[in-house]
Amino acid sequence: MMDAGRHPNIELMTYTEIENITGYVGNFHVTVRRKARFVDESECTACGDCVPVCPVIRPNEFEMGLSTRRAIYIPFPQAVPAAYLINIDECLGDVPIACGKCLEACDKKCIDFDMKDRIERFEVGAIIVATGLDVFDPTGLDEYGYTRYPNVITSLEFERLISAGGPTEGHFIRPSDRKQPKRIGFIQCVGSRTEISPDGPNPDGSRGHPYCSNICCMNTVKDSLLLKDHYPDTEITVFYMDIRAFGKGFEDLYRSSKEKGVRYVRGLPGKIREDPTTHNLLVTVENTTAGRLETHELDMVVLSVGFVPPEDGHIKKLLTLSNTSDGFLLEAHPKLRPVDAPAKGVFFAGCVESPKDIKDSVTQASAAAARAQRLLNKDRVSVEAITAWVDHDLCTACGICVKVCPYGAITADPKQKIKAVVTEASCAGCGACAAECPQDAIVMRNFTDLQIMAQVEAALAENPEEKTLVFACNWCSYAGADLAGVSRLQYPANTRVVRTMCSGRVDEDFVWRAFELGAAMVLVSGCHFGDCHYMTANHHTQKRVDKMWDRMERWGIRPERLQLEWISAAEGQKFARVMREIEEMRRQVTREEIEETKAIIAKRWRKRRK
Repeated sequence: MMDAGRHPNIELMTYTEIENITGYVGNFHVTVRRKARFVDESECTACGDCVPVCPVIRPNEFEMGLSTRRAIYIPFPQAVPAAYLINIDECLGDVPIACGKCLEACDKKCIDFDMKDRIERFEVGAIIVATGLDVFDPTGLDEYGYTRYPNVITSLEFERLISAGGPTEGHFIRPSDRKQPKRIGFIQCVGSRTEISPDGPNPDGSRGHPYCSNICCMNTVKDSLLLKDHYPDTEITVFYMDIRAFGKGFEDLYRSSKEKGVRYVRGLPGKIREDPTTHNLLVTVENTTAGRLETHELDMVVLSVGFVPPEDGHIKKLLTLSNTSDGFLLEAHPKLRPVDAPAKGVFFAGCVESPKDIKDSVTQASAAAARAQRLLNKDRVSVEAITAWVDHDLCTACGICVKVCPYGAITADPKQKIKAVVTEASCAGCGACAAECPQDAIVMRNFTDLQIMAQVEAALAENPEEKTLVFACNWCSYAGADLAGVSRLQYPANTRVVRTMCSGRVDEDFVWRAFELGAAMVLVSGCHFGDCHYMTANHHTQKRVDKMWDRMERWGIRPERLQLEWISAAEGQKFARVMREIEEMRRQVTREEIEETKAIIAKRWRKRRK
């Protein structure tokens, strides 16, 4: 951070919050609030004369509450700039004159209680999101006694106790009596790999999350080696489910830890009790390897807590980003574009996308910087010729397209009757807006309604009752069909595939037209939820197909004749299997049923269109 602060081409804005972000790739407008420090950072020399006289004492957040700070303080030793700031919510102030002692102690006169927050605006071409993560709070795990027993600490608190720059200057002690602990236990997977049931006791994640936090196992191995190096006579016991040592050299570290005498017990403790006299901890655990219930008496227990996504979703809303099921941000593609956000011009670095160690965070940060540089080196931003445009003669400014666009690329104001406008640099061409527009005012370049309708009519021009029409999204199900072909997988030859960029592009009119032409079966297929290349566009597909099923029931058409399947690019076998199953359904559709359907569609759909 200090190197970045001295770099001539880098401006660090510390103690600053982002207020708003507007615009699009290559043309982002960022508004920030630079919070008042109440200390002139250009004059402050960090002499520290103001600190001893400050009467306000608060827990030190950087030291995990294991030491204290004053209302005027430096957040952490390597903070940039190396100047003090005042937490005005804690400060006694000088109006009325209740304190003001720091003003008297400062020879440079750099303390100013009249400072105000500053709003600054600037333009950028690309944005890298690196907002990090939070640490799981084990307070909800009452069986571990984290809030009741002083000698039960988290792994982050352990790091501060063992650190040479920590509150104890590297002398490892236990909080209850400040004596060196001889028997230490580590409990793994605290807050990680926990089953969550929507109807169970943990729907809010208060007792943990189902994903692995990635670094906890090797962090414990590192801590055990550190303890053995400084205090060789320490007895260390690690309680675990599975040790995941998957990185380069990690297995060697794990083996070295066991060779130095660290004991690994396969099983997570069910309860921790404290001896009120000695403050020692009695840990009850089922040793699943030995098949017996054990009780271990320990001087200190370290909870190896997992990671959780940041609670503040402000940046996510500003940049129109999506979450994965575990709460971390969703990348454009997990393999092909792992550092790109679905929104153009936005990139990810570090643990904002998933839990990862330092090496992986540095690697992703380098990749994100390279991707941003590649974008900024261009004179112009190029877009594919699949974007949307609005016919203002048909647009009624209803605003539906604004709600369904996953990228926020469309602006409109129904109240002011301002018609929709598409920012093409932000548009990815999914087509969800065109499919939802009730006035057909939105046109997708090279995937227009007329072009897709022409494909439908050509596919069903001869013997339509023998055909199965498939609408396949470009990125997943169409690629899955291609994989089935190159893999020589057998599926019915009467399948006719119409490619769209996204399943969200499949308009109701395409399906009704297919049934009107005599199609026996229609399949709409796309990416799995959470894997859509257009973030949440396939959610609109699901809602649209649900409406069509309801309408088919009301019209007297069997809903089974319209199928919806999620097929990924790697699921060629699934595509072939689904097509074989649909062929079995098609054979059960009679000519009389098809003719009746054609009559119903001609009456109902045509009337509705008018």
